[in-house]
Formats: sequence, structure tokens, C-alpha cells
Amino acid sequence: MSRVGREPISIPPKVDVYIEGADVRVSGPKGELRRQFRMEIGIRREDDEVLVERSSEEPEIRSLHGTTRTLISNMVVGVSDGWEKLLRIEGVGYRAVLQGRDLVLSLGFSHPVTVAPPEGIEFEVDGSARSVTVKGIDKELVGQVAANVRRWRPPEPYKGKGIRYQDENVRRKAGKAAKVEL
Repeated sequence: MSRVGREPISIPPKVDVYIEGADVRVSGPKGELRRQFRMEIGIRREDDEVLVERSSEEPEIRSLHGTTRTLISNMVVGVSDGWEKLLRIEGVGYRAVLQGRDLVLSLGFSHPVTVAPPEGIEFEVDGSARSVTVKGIDKELVGQVAANVRRWRPPEPYKGKGIRYQDENVRRKAGKAAKVEL
């Protein structure tokens, strides 16, 4: 048995989990998420816990066991607490500003870059315009939007300029060596 898949998912107060066959719907104070899973994975609710079981020992079903449990757990955390990714902007003249819901980035291009958030995502910019927080209830969508923002100017290895995740470590290169005359 999968060690991750065996763990029950505890349901916090104010969160409801509805299971209809392979469809799981989780609603809470921050919103509602819905996802369909494979029929071979059994999902059932007992009191304040959700249990995930597999029907066979086939390798494909075994690999889905822990994944299904983690996805449901992420849905529960998302509707109760929410998810967020923090991006830092490094570089002279690089900054971010909010215009309505849209994120406007100045990244050294001849024009500003405007990023419109999809439904369920919101941006926050701190006072120094050097860090952007991507917030939402769907962990997968929050990560994808953060990756899309980062893609506009990934950190480069020589000066470290660009957009990076808060905990990302960028390996720096030495650059061009000075010419030595003999």
C-alpha cells in the first residue's frame, strides 16, 4: 500500500466534501473546487475524514493511489486556507504594479507587460513593487500562473536579474575573464 495513499484526509470545520462516484466536490469559506478521478480509485467519507482506496495492485492504479489522495488534500486546503506563491523581482528598473486586477510588469522591454489573472486568481504587489504574490484556491492553477509570470523574464545567471520564486536559488556564473598579456 502507498504510505501517502493510506493516510486519511481530515476535513476541517466549515468545509464540505461531496463524493458522487469518481466526482469529488469540495466547498469551503474561500470557494468550491470540483475534480473527477479514475473509477479504479475508491473514495469514501467516514465522519470527518476522507479515505482513498485502490481496487487492484496494477502499477498504474498503485501510482494513482497517492496522487489521488494528495489532490483531494490540496483541494481541502485550498478551499479552507488558500494557496499562494511569492515571486521576487530583481534588477534595476524592474518593477510590478497592479492596474485593477491586472498585473503590469516593467522588465526592461520597450513596452510594459500586462498579465490578466484567470478566474479564481488574484495578484498582490508589495509597497516596494519588488515582490508579487499569486493567490488562489486551486494549487495547480496558482503554480501555473506563477510560472507564466516568471516566464516573462527568468533569472539570468550573470547578474541574477529577472523574476524568481521566493525560495529559488539562482546559480551565478563568473562571466568573462579578463585578458592577460604576456
